[in-house]
Amino acid sequence: MFDIGISELGVIGVVALIVLGPEKLPKVARTVGNLLGRAQRYMADVKSEVNRQMELDELRSMKSTVESAAQDIHNTVSKNIGDVGQEFDSAWKEATAGLEDGSQTAFDAPSIGDGLGFESHKPKRLKKSTGQAVPLWYRRQARVRSHALSGAARVARHRPRSGR
Repeated sequence: MFDIGISELGVIGVVALIVLGPEKLPKVARTVGNLLGRAQRYMADVKSEVNRQMELDELRSMKSTVESAAQDIHNTVSKNIGDVGQEFDSAWKEATAGLEDGSQTAFDAPSIGDGLGFESHKPKRLKKSTGQAVPLWYRRQARVRSHALSGAARVARHRPRSGR
């Protein structure tokens, strides 16, 4: 920060001792130390905020780069799929052109939902079992609670009754 050596600090200390006196010097030194500590913490906060903003700008630029690359890939893949689809359709038409009178046969062009793996399969729902996993006789024997009791209800249940 400043180029102050040991000799300059000694001169400053002697002048401060003479000007302020030995009674006020510790209080002034403590106050100066607190102010310097606050200034250092403030500078550290400013530096961390600047670093955070720089990292945020870098992340934004990376995000835009990745988004543009993903869009390019998406466009390329969709173009290729369209080209392959057109080639398949033309090849299919050529292959089925020699069939008799162009009527519908068992060799019709497959569509997306014909079971060739393109349609979305919905999983079958499993039946929920109506029985319980633990038999009632075992729960009674093992004293498994079927419902919870509050603390007051538990105390009242086990309190000896005086009316007997």
